[in-house]
Amino acid sequence: MRVPLSWLREYVDVDLSPEALAERLTLLGMEVKSIERRGAEWQNVVVGELLSVDRHPRADRLSLTRVSVGGGEPLEVVCGATNIAAGQRVPVALPGAVLPGDRRIERTEKMGVVSNGMLCSGDELRLTGDADGILILPSDTPLGVPLGDLFGDVVLDVDVKPNRGDALSIVGLAREVAAVTEAVVRWPDAALTEAGPPTVDRLRVDIEDPSLCPRFVGRWVAGVRVGPSPDRVQMRLLAAGIRPISNVVDASNYVMMELGKPIHTFDAAAIHDGRIVVRLARPGERLTTLDHVERELHAETLLIADPAGPLAIAGVMGGAASEVSDATRDVVVESAIFDPISIRRTAFRYGLRSEASLRFEKGQEHRLARIGADRTAKLLADWAGGAVAPGALDTNPVDPEPGRVAFRPARVNLLLGTSLSAPEQRALLERVGMEIETAPPGDVAVQVSAGERPLTVVAAAAETLVAVVPTWRRDIAIEADIIEEVARVRGYELIPATLPSTPVPAFRSSPVELRDGVRGALVGAGLAEVVTHALVSPRHLERASWARPITAADGETAAAGTPISVTNPLSADHAILRQSLVADLLDVVSTNARRGRTDVAIFEVGRGYGRVGEATQEWWRLGIALWGAFEIPAWNRPVRDADLDDAKGVIELLARYLGLGAPTYTGIADEPILHPGRAAEAVARDDQGGTGLTGRLGELHPGLAEAWEIRGGSVVVAELSIRGLTTGALPIPRAVAPSRYPDVERDVAVVVDEARPSGDLAAVIRTRGGPLLQDVRLFDVYRGAPLADGARSLAFRLRFAAEDRTLAEAEIEAAMADVMNALQEAGGRIRG
Repeated sequence: MRVPLSWLREYVDVDLSPEALAERLTLLGMEVKSIERRGAEWQNVVVGELLSVDRHPRADRLSLTRVSVGGGEPLEVVCGATNIAAGQRVPVALPGAVLPGDRRIERTEKMGVVSNGMLCSGDELRLTGDADGILILPSDTPLGVPLGDLFGDVVLDVDVKPNRGDALSIVGLAREVAAVTEAVVRWPDAALTEAGPPTVDRLRVDIEDPSLCPRFVGRWVAGVRVGPSPDRVQMRLLAAGIRPISNVVDASNYVMMELGKPIHTFDAAAIHDGRIVVRLARPGERLTTLDHVERELHAETLLIADPAGPLAIAGVMGGAASEVSDATRDVVVESAIFDPISIRRTAFRYGLRSEASLRFEKGQEHRLARIGADRTAKLLADWAGGAVAPGALDTNPVDPEPGRVAFRPARVNLLLGTSLSAPEQRALLERVGMEIETAPPGDVAVQVSAGERPLTVVAAAAETLVAVVPTWRRDIAIEADIIEEVARVRGYELIPATLPSTPVPAFRSSPVELRDGVRGALVGAGLAEVVTHALVSPRHLERASWARPITAADGETAAAGTPISVTNPLSADHAILRQSLVADLLDVVSTNARRGRTDVAIFEVGRGYGRVGEATQEWWRLGIALWGAFEIPAWNRPVRDADLDDAKGVIELLARYLGLGAPTYTGIADEPILHPGRAAEAVARDDQGGTGLTGRLGELHPGLAEAWEIRGGSVVVAELSIRGLTTGALPIPRAVAPSRYPDVERDVAVVVDEARPSGDLAAVIRTRGGPLLQDVRLFDVYRGAPLADGARSLAFRLRFAAEDRTLAEAEIEAAMADVMNALQEAGGRIRG
């Protein structure tokens, strides 16, 4: 918000320099982002007096003027404006002057006559919005004085935080300055002289839903003359970043900047039957707004209407049909309080964020509706010559009682590390408009948190005070807000830095230790972590949802419930909370494929969401997606596409990292999003038989890959539930002394049908391997000649060992013979 210092000084005495004031406001939480010295760009521009204005001897549309600038000989200046006359005082840019925009003025010849400078318009100086004529200064303006000394100003650019809508005004910031300087805030004059028939005889207002418009104040101003605002008003509005339009419109903008109360003015002739209706839009209604765009109105749009139809979008933008124009004679002033949420949604829906909607979104003080209407009517009478009708039409004239917040002075000192007495705290709070009362006898409820689950604590009356919160401070609701005000007004820089005196708490392991460990293990294995949107499109749920939920590992939340939709989504692509990670991972794979990547190995640790009855449920899952070239090419290793065994290798890596046993896999054929016959359920258990990891993996169904435009190889996806992923620690590594006796390894290759799961054969080997078999690992898969079509060779490495001896060759051969016989009985053929 741009704050001209001259305007601020009308409402509060400021003896600080601009830099010192900016520092104090920043320490109060009102950060001053920049200080602009308005008028510093006017170099060599002074006040001059027109001694004569004659016709140019060689040009009908130019005038030849003689100008005195207070010393030396009068200057001859050629001018094309028609609003000048002898005796007027005007801004004169002397030769060598520099105007805004780095425009340089030199002595020039115009139609045979030398012009010694230029007479300036308000627009050329960026003082007013008038570009058609020369800026005429008051007759008592000192002659020859640099213009910057008279009309220059300092403008502070203040960053008002979202919770302080009351400070989005000159008066609001004057209150902040007064809190620092202990000065008195002066309110603008709203005293009216009324005449003519009363407003209630000319205007009627009906509000269909008072929750959307708790208060509407209307004023009638008759006989206005629409024209430019006074120059000083235009100067102020421009300095504040508001473009002057006309005296009627400028009056409403002036009050908005002054009081923070958005006002709208209607041409009274455009209001049918003198009746205003505040209501929601009806099906099929349209409105052409002030920006001359015809808009189809949404059913949740709050309107200012009349019996004939919409007049304006409430709190956002007026309509072109009721706009004040040069022909306007009577004006209706609207000063209303609207529901902040309704205005925020409406402004967002139409992309019409304005200065008015910005203030409505943050909430408005109830009494400002009447004050703003009266102040606007007074300015219209002063600037446009209107007659203010007696009285105002007010739908809710009773102001609500101020809020009361109990607080404990001892708690203030405890949290801030100060030793302020109760009277000192009282004095600080009174500087921001609060009144402090003693607590009523008995126990006092002190509210320490608000929101959906408010929390109160009980304190004795002797330990408690009650702050009566001013009606403009909507941000103060709990004890902590009072404590913040004490710290803010006293000065954060004056609060001593003290270390906590409480004992250091005992060590607590990180609740996300296991989650971070899983991330680190997968990154170390060559996968890249991705973070995707939890909000997805309905397409994701329709195409890439599991047919049945993945079984949760021990201690983890089961996936359950119906999808949760967002009431007001930012876009259709972010309208529903996801229930699976697969679709988001496919988005990432598809994006990489379209950009020419040929290898993608990614994972995400994220949550799924569901609605169970009236409650919501969340669950943590690990998602994995592999696509494209998965091997680094070498002289002895060709490039190959990722396959199901790669995903199994990642899962087995995780199982070892988490101290679980080897995963077991069960083939599935009923999962629609996976390739039939190339999908499995995975389970890994701990030593006690508990389920530490469960999940589903497989090749993506070709139709689904085509829907995501992923071509050139199969996509392997997995989604896992891991015990401790929600909150848990990594298992403590346990060292095992190496055996004194050597291990013995043997390899066996068996030919089976392509559809035969390797896990079945591994189970057969474990069953028949005997007590000496310590480990079984698949290390090679071969397809091709001399094998028949539809067959593949699976090579397993078996490790045998005994704790008490070195194994004899005969023992190993006997165990291997049992294993090979079992494999042949299971339908396999041993390769030589």
